[in-house]
Amino acid sequence: MAGYRRGLKLTGSVVVVTGASSGIGRATALALARAGARPVLVARRADELHRVAAECGSDALAVPADVTDPAAVEEVARRAVERFGRLDGWVNCAAVMMFGRLLDVPLADVRRVLDVNVLGYVHGARAALPRMTAQQHGVLVNVSSLLGQIALPYGAAYSMTKAAIRTMAAALREELRLDGVRGVAVTTVLVPAVDTPIYRVAANHSGRTPHPPPPVYSAERVAATILRQLRTPRLEVVAGGPLAKVITHGHPIAPVVTERILATETKWLGLRQPSTEPTSGNLYRPDPAPGAVADGWHGRRRQNVRRAGLAVAAVAGVLGVARVGLRPRVGGRSRG
Repeated sequence: MAGYRRGLKLTGSVVVVTGASSGIGRATALALARAGARPVLVARRADELHRVAAECGSDALAVPADVTDPAAVEEVARRAVERFGRLDGWVNCAAVMMFGRLLDVPLADVRRVLDVNVLGYVHGARAALPRMTAQQHGVLVNVSSLLGQIALPYGAAYSMTKAAIRTMAAALREELRLDGVRGVAVTTVLVPAVDTPIYRVAANHSGRTPHPPPPVYSAERVAATILRQLRTPRLEVVAGGPLAKVITHGHPIAPVVTERILATETKWLGLRQPSTEPTSGNLYRPDPAPGAVADGWHGRRRQNVRRAGLAVAAVAGVLGVARVGLRPRVGGRSRG
């Protein structure tokens, strides 16, 4: 997709990363430090942030904050500028996840997922973009998901937020253009299933243990895509390998087939083992376990097993579509 040409020279750039204590955020912070940037790390857990900052080196700044608090996010931007004199990039990455039927999950948990995944990004944009606009320079990267395009059964709240992130980014781009702002880019990264702790710490009211659907990619691979977006921003890109891109491009052509495959895969592969009691996971308080980039889902043996399962789910999904016809039906009648 066509996009911007002007990005950041990462060496010496000041880049805020939310959700930096684990997963994609942590991998991105470490990658930025290796590239010579000065990362500003944001997450709820101060102890874990300081550990990541120590790994990043002396140019890293840790600012504990909950992204649902707009004043706290504004303070992150203020401290970044106070310490380094400017703000070049901002990566909205903090996210939480929840599993369960939308009609059954607690409404408070739904609101919390929306608060973190959507309003957290809004707060980041409102803190970063005025400063970038004033200096006519900067890149805002919003980490979304393929599940913002193809909805996840038993994960509706998460999919809703990832779709909202895409539309928010598009609206911000046009607002900046209409205001005559030049040199500031707003971009989106769509990620597939990634090997991070998010599945283990997710809120879960499904009665089953969630697993990432195949194929599963490493957080480091996504971080590399985020850094490319900072260097050479494009409007929207897909992180991951060819299969992730095939899924993305195939959905507009055959929406029923791709949605049915994901639904079958989720039921038989993603939620296949009984779980313990319902839990709100890390929605309201951070997980006490040490933070990590990966959670053990990306090994070759696991990948091969899940890919075989994906093939079975794809066949089952296609057969299911063939039974009811390719055209979606509304109220018992085919659309079209």
